[in-house]
Amino acid sequence: MSKSVFWTTFVAVFVAELGDKTQLAAMAATAKSGELWTVFLAASLALILATLLGVLVGGTLFKYIPPHTIKYIAGGSFIAVGIWMVVR
Repeated sequence: MSKSVFWTTFVAVFVAELGDKTQLAAMAATAKSGELWTVFLAASLALILATLLGVLVGGTLFKYIPPHTIKYIAGGSFIAVGIWMVVR
């Protein structure tokens, strides 16, 4: 296991997740239920499974599609979802 890849990924995902809707949803669920550990475990499992899906799909895509193309598709998708959220 590459320590450089580990820490780069850890920091990138940690910073990306701060203040996003997942964190806000976990805060709201905790405030509503008072179930600190239940919400923590459920949110953690959800993030782990979503990340696993991303890694598996990404690993497969990179075998068939060049990385720069995937970056453009991901960026375009991100922008499209943002526009959709504003319009909706």
